[in-house]
Amino acid sequence: MSTTKIHSALLSVYHKDGLEPIVRLLHQQGVQLYSTGGTQSFIAGLNIPVTAVETVTGYPSILGGRVKTLHPKIFGGILFRREDPEDNTQVKDFEIPFIDLVLVDLYPFETTVASGASEEDIIEKIDIGGISLIRAAAKNFRNVVVVASQNQYGDLEKVLQEKGGFTDLEDRKRFAAHAFSVTSHYDSAIFNYFNSDNEIPSLKMSLPAGRQLRYGENPHQKGWFHGDLDAMFEQLNGKELSYNNLVDVDAAVMLIDEFGGDTAFAIIKHTNACGVATGKDPKEAYLNALAADPVSAFGGVIVTNQEVDLATAQELNKLFFEVLIAPSYQEEALSLLKSRKNRILLKRKDVACRKCW
Repeated sequence: MSTTKIHSALLSVYHKDGLEPIVRLLHQQGVQLYSTGGTQSFIAGLNIPVTAVETVTGYPSILGGRVKTLHPKIFGGILFRREDPEDNTQVKDFEIPFIDLVLVDLYPFETTVASGASEEDIIEKIDIGGISLIRAAAKNFRNVVVVASQNQYGDLEKVLQEKGGFTDLEDRKRFAAHAFSVTSHYDSAIFNYFNSDNEIPSLKMSLPAGRQLRYGENPHQKGWFHGDLDAMFEQLNGKELSYNNLVDVDAAVMLIDEFGGDTAFAIIKHTNACGVATGKDPKEAYLNALAADPVSAFGGVIVTNQEVDLATAQELNKLFFEVLIAPSYQEEALSLLKSRKNRILLKRKDVACRKCW
């Protein structure tokens, strides 16, 4: 069962964007399509044959749509082991159709919570059938392909095109791993909503989107950044931030926030402060910070809580440094500092907290 052909697929998605190319490709490859509700209507609207799940199960969608796919004829078709004789006998006896591909995109629970919706609306966005389909298909990855989010539509389309509707075990296991990543993140979000008062002493964190860095702390290591860096900074110039840059940027931001309204500069090297100072203006604050240890300042990360003006930029430009962080830059100052193409210039955004970091 290493390489298998997709003969049938169950599609039930919330987001329809990007779905059409996959539906058309599956149809071209002769795949039998099963679907429900809005997804079924979407496929039918493309003039592509689709079988309603209700036709398979003999039951309509009930309880306001809460129960649609939760039926042995659906889950049997996903979970049965193709290589198991007893499973094959039972599938034949109960007239359970094979389902080789499950494509699901869950209700947007986190988006609904973030929108400030009512508790009733939030609860209705807890997906039951969809997440059950994902788990079933991922468990049976030896036989079934599972696509668990809109973010993977493109990956599936690529596999279908390159392999003509076939998948190998490596493909299916990779999709299964992504599927369990989706379900664990989804459940963590739901738990954290219900445990907002922290009555249950359990920490659940999930950061699914990671940015791969050039390397880790050392060149032979891998590194990723998890968080929304763009929510905190706008990069105005320079190369990609490295792992060590990010560590120093974190230290720099925490340090400069200690100064409140005072005009301050800090210079960081390997998370240690080479110099920290205040002054009557940004230029004086920077020169005071530099004077603390001008040798160690070379190649460091510099941060200020004030706008960088031209006079300060002229002094900064005399030193080689990796990163400069400021809330804003005067146009002439920015133009001068950009004279070195690899110099990283970050404009710090006004955020109320550091949850994105």
